[in-house]
Amino acid sequence: MTMLRLAACLLALALPAVAAAEDYPARPIRIVVPTAPGGFTDTVVQLLSERFRSAWGQPAVMEHKAGAGGIVGTDFVAKAAPDGYTLLAGNIGPIVITPLLQQGKVPYDADRDLVPVKILATFGNVLVVNPAVPAHSLEELIRLARARPGTLHFASAGNGQSQHLSGELFKRLAGVDIVHVPYKGTGPALTDLIGGQVQMMFSNLPPALPHIEAGKLRPLAVTGPRRAGALPAVPTLEEAGLAGYQVVSWVALFAPAGTPPAIVARLHAEVTQALESPAGRQRIAAGNAEPGAGSAHDLTALVAADRAKWGKVIREGNIRAE
Repeated sequence: MTMLRLAACLLALALPAVAAAEDYPARPIRIVVPTAPGGFTDTVVQLLSERFRSAWGQPAVMEHKAGAGGIVGTDFVAKAAPDGYTLLAGNIGPIVITPLLQQGKVPYDADRDLVPVKILATFGNVLVVNPAVPAHSLEELIRLARARPGTLHFASAGNGQSQHLSGELFKRLAGVDIVHVPYKGTGPALTDLIGGQVQMMFSNLPPALPHIEAGKLRPLAVTGPRRAGALPAVPTLEEAGLAGYQVVSWVALFAPAGTPPAIVARLHAEVTQALESPAGRQRIAAGNAEPGAGSAHDLTALVAADRAKWGKVIREGNIRAE
């Protein structure tokens, strides 16, 4: 085959993808959230939906597919048609932690089956307790947990979610025996925490804050490298005496592998505009989070770094899926 004919063939193969990208989107985009309704992810997806409708005349329809620590929704997107019309608002749980906990025995491979689009937001977790728990500081909570091994229960949004591993890291560094209770989402977990069915939780800060302000939950410490602007009087876990403890959560947008690069680029550009707009920054800041920055390659690097960090915690702690 001559070089001219080869070039013509390659151009013929590329033209349909280019045409599809130029026409994209021609119908509403579905963004799957792999947890139950009520988390901070909902806020970010609503922001994207408004931006897509304004820029493209097509909204993003949010669809919750909770279950199995985020596996159900993540697998659904991993197996969806790679046309840009089914996306995943994923997080560290089903992308990083759950595959590590299950030693790769999940029905998808995040690196192989998903394409990174953009980090949407980053935020810390906050250690909160039910007000009935007789602990008003991290030191008092650790002392209580050591005095009553196996009696304090901590909730999470699901097995393998960042809230779960936040608690596991706390167990190791504090030398305490507390029991994990997974839920199908942050909302149900917070409901039971407020009701007293569980005693503590490393909740994502945005959904926990209204309950803290209402006095329904007591904050003891935040997990990030610095104090949260909304809780300036609450120390970090490191400040409170737990050396080496830092956890930052994230929400990011992914597409099925095989999605045309031109469509991924269009999504990245429009999502970036949404996050960096004054309205977007205000909405995310109101949720006590920071808008995601950087490229799709930065999201790839973030996933790799978290995989290395939590892989070490899981191996050394001999943590297994429940």
